[in-house]
Amino acid sequence: MAERPTAKRVRRTKAEQRAETLEQILDAAEYLFSQHGLHGVTLRDVAQRVGVHTTLLHYYFDDKLSLFEAVFARRAGITSGRRMEALERYEAETGDHPTVEGALHAFLDTDLDLYVAGGEPWMNYAAFGARVSNTPEGAALMDVHFDPVVLKLISILKRALPDTPPEDIFWGYHFVTGSLMNTLARTGRIDRLSGGLCKSGDFDAVKQRMARFMAAGFLALSRGR
Repeated sequence: MAERPTAKRVRRTKAEQRAETLEQILDAAEYLFSQHGLHGVTLRDVAQRVGVHTTLLHYYFDDKLSLFEAVFARRAGITSGRRMEALERYEAETGDHPTVEGALHAFLDTDLDLYVAGGEPWMNYAAFGARVSNTPEGAALMDVHFDPVVLKLISILKRALPDTPPEDIFWGYHFVTGSLMNTLARTGRIDRLSGGLCKSGDFDAVKQRMARFMAAGFLALSRGR
């Protein structure tokens, strides 16, 4: 009998191996930072989760802060880019007549859809961002990676509410982002409070309600003036 040809083993290049190791390190750090924050995680913790020696982490990163910044930046460009595209598309479609709710849907729904479609890795990033957003280190990175898309939203809201003082619009965004961060954290508190009626990981349910709820708040501020 003729021998069956054996499948050739595909050998990865060193560059591919390094890239895979780097992704494993970032995934592990992302999960740990999402659970414990910057100061609750050590490089040893990350190395143990990956199954490598701590010295390997120093090959890729100078210190824990540089690892933290890399974890933040890895997905930030994707989420901010998608939201910017959604806002620009909404802006082009509505011209001089945007609505508050429409702008909020473009800003919020695009992000929520990304987390749902991305599965556990993106859910970990969502929790990571929520945890670190209220820390000095996280806030500084928010400024760098997310200010342009936030200011794009603000500019559309100003056109939707031309008679509303700018400070009220900025306060409105402040309340929106607080609610969003609390949602992305998935603490399970609403599950317990509601006796299971609501699930903190049910981003589809959030998507159905958040923009409409927040739009009413902006309009209430505007009417109050």
